[in-house]
Amino acid sequence: MSFQFSFRISNLLSFLKKQFRYISILLIILFFVLINVVYSAEKTTITLMIQALEAAQWQNLVEKFERENPDIDLEIISAPNATNLVEDLYTSAFLLGDSPYDLVYLDIVWVQKFAAANWLKPLNNFISEDELKQFLKGDVEGGKYQDSLYRIPFRSDGGMLYYRTDLLEKNGYNPPETFTELINISQDLQAKGKAKWGYVWQGRQYEGLSAMFVEVLQGFGGYWINSDTLEVGLDSPEAIASVQFLLDTIKKGISPSGVTTYAEEETRRIFENGQTVFLRNWPYVAGLASKSEIAGKFSLKPMVHQPQHQSGACQGGWGLGMSKNTKHPEEAWRVIEFITSEDSQRDFILETGYVPSRKSLFNDPQIVEKYPYYPQLLTVVENSVLRPPIAQYAQASDILQRYLSAALTQTMTPENAMKKAATETRQLLN
Repeated sequence: MSFQFSFRISNLLSFLKKQFRYISILLIILFFVLINVVYSAEKTTITLMIQALEAAQWQNLVEKFERENPDIDLEIISAPNATNLVEDLYTSAFLLGDSPYDLVYLDIVWVQKFAAANWLKPLNNFISEDELKQFLKGDVEGGKYQDSLYRIPFRSDGGMLYYRTDLLEKNGYNPPETFTELINISQDLQAKGKAKWGYVWQGRQYEGLSAMFVEVLQGFGGYWINSDTLEVGLDSPEAIASVQFLLDTIKKGISPSGVTTYAEEETRRIFENGQTVFLRNWPYVAGLASKSEIAGKFSLKPMVHQPQHQSGACQGGWGLGMSKNTKHPEEAWRVIEFITSEDSQRDFILETGYVPSRKSLFNDPQIVEKYPYYPQLLTVVENSVLRPPIAQYAQASDILQRYLSAALTQTMTPENAMKKAATETRQLLN
């Protein structure tokens, strides 16, 4: 009897020990679950919408940010790759009420519209003037509205002139500085059978047409809209001469008649196929052309201009703004600060080949080793010209595109087209 009782006690103790082990394991698991719940509850989610292609390119930056900032989840929402659709999605979100986005990834030409609508939070108190001086001036100025800063630049862009170094050197030419030199070199090399075309540019009726025209207009000493006074200069002699120059390249056979249907990619392919001496385009072409049949046979420089005037690269690029209604401004700023930092931009540029907005990176040893032409890019983008930084920019650009297209396709004379463009723009601004 005593033996049986002892055996039962022993079994009971053994059973309890096993159960205790299981209970301990369950308690440990429960402890970590509770810790994770509490920790997750303390984390802040910062949301941002980016075009799908670039959202994928941001993945390494997002992972690095979250490792260094474990209290923040950076949530990237993928959007269509078409820029206008992304703008529409952001606009719709703000118009419907409280936007779900803490940050806004802004094309430079959206800033004034979004700021004027009171959708963005001013960033002046988050960053010092000394820190802003580390960025390209045009990028910073493009992020302002009525003297307040609403966008910190991340990656820059600027239009430029590409040219065939081999063709110019073999025929005794230096790179052109003026419109006249570009015309003369083009005609001579075409006459010698060295290239089918002299000069290609973006002539399709879209935003790229306005961007390209801004550079020609600057080179002729003209202007589109004075953002301070809202004075319109599209019907000035300089503006009409700018249109006439572009039209003459078509009439003289320097540019193909189909140039009025070309965007960036059509012109890039013509240049890379060796069919043209000169190309107006953006920095992305340099990386692609370096892998084409003209690799080692081309270079880039600032756009040409009239002798008494200066060239200008149309300022493009993207940056980060903060939604007016974000509930987490401090955390949102930490994202902006990290993404636009020198280290983050270096990593992103080395991976993608985009253009940095921080001046120091154009001569960074790692970047120059991979992209030897970046020091030349700095010369171009430092000499930038802004599209009019006004809230009504989209409508103003639409007006300009329509009348430029009419002049270039010869359904209107340059004079009539620019007079009508100026009249409609004045009506818009008044």
